[in-house]
This record gives sequence, C-alpha cells and structure tokens, in this order.
Amino acid sequence: MKEYQVVLITENVKNEMEILDQSIWKNANCLTDFSSPWNTDLVSKIEFRALWNTENLYFNFRVFDADIYIDEKDNSIDSIGNSDRVELFFRVNDSLNPYYCLEIDTSARLMDFEAKPDKDFDFSWKWPKEDLSITASKDEVSFTVEGQISIESFNKLNLIQNNIIEAGIFRAKFSKDENQNYEPTWISWVNPNTETPNFHIASSFGKFKLMK
Repeated sequence: MKEYQVVLITENVKNEMEILDQSIWKNANCLTDFSSPWNTDLVSKIEFRALWNTENLYFNFRVFDADIYIDEKDNSIDSIGNSDRVELFFRVNDSLNPYYCLEIDTSARLMDFEAKPDKDFDFSWKWPKEDLSITASKDEVSFTVEGQISIESFNKLNLIQNNIIEAGIFRAKFSKDENQNYEPTWISWVNPNTETPNFHIASSFGKFKLMK
C-alpha cells in the first residue's frame, strides 16, 4: 500500500476557521502523485498536505485548476455530487465494513456519509459537526480546500490503528463533453486497478502514518 507520512506539529496552533497558518503548512510533506487511470488526458496538478497533533488531523488540497464547475441549483447531495470536488475516505480495515466518506466541493459544501461494500451508502450519517471544520478559497490559478478533523472522532470510529489511518484521496473534475454536458474525470492517489472508475473498493486506499 502507498504510504503518506503525516508530520507531527510541535508548536501550539489555534483552532480557527483558517485551519492553519501557511508557515506551519511548510512543515508538511507534499503529495503530488495523482493520476486518472481511466483517462489518457493530463490532469491538473494536485498538492495534498496533512499534519497532525494530539487534537486534530489537518488536511490541505491545492488544485491547480481555475476552470471550476459547481452545480448551484441547490445544496443537495446531487448538486455536490455534480460539482468539482476533492474527497477523503477513511476505513477501519480492508473489509470496507464500514468506511467513511468526506466529499467537499470548491465552495466548501460537504457531502459526508457512511458506506459499506458494494456502494451501500448511508447519507443520513454525518461526521459530528463539532469534530470537523472546512474552508475553501480560490485564486487566479488554483483552488484550495482545507480542514481539520478531531483525533477524538477518528478514535471513536476506530480509524487509527498503531498510528496508521487507512485513507483514500481523490478528486472529481467536471468538463464539458462534445454534447456540452458536464462529465467527470476521476482522479486518485492510489490506482485501484479497475477497468472503470471506482473509488469504493479496497484497492483504492493507502496509509497515513502519523509520525511521532
């Protein structure tokens, strides 16, 4: 399994909506090896960073793409599911029974749900609001989605084992096809080796190692 080392923050940080100061993010390992195994087109560069301390796991996506599509008809699951977004999945083990999904679009709308094998999704389940904060921003060349998730909530869900969190990191990019319809390109950190796009499979996960 691919492994990403999550650096421990040693200095005090404020738990505010801006999540972390940019000077602290410089301590994080930068993950860039994303691809779309089902599409031969080049994908925009993605930089993923994570840090942690005894209170929170902090994450930061910067996607170098200014051509963003958002379905703004409402704030429903369907609307978020039809928008450019980044995704984090966390599982207890490779049985995927259960695993937990956080899908966040470029305006910080969240689709969170519990899942079980064969795409059995429970959209009534929500990550506790007090344990999760998310922000999003844009500039001329990129968009950024960052957040913090409490370590307590990971432990309650049995998602940390021997300082390892088994996780998937993904992106959905929507572009117009020849019929002027928006269709997704699916981008993943780990190649799940499936014939068609599928993130909801054990082979799409890697490991976050929480460094001491």
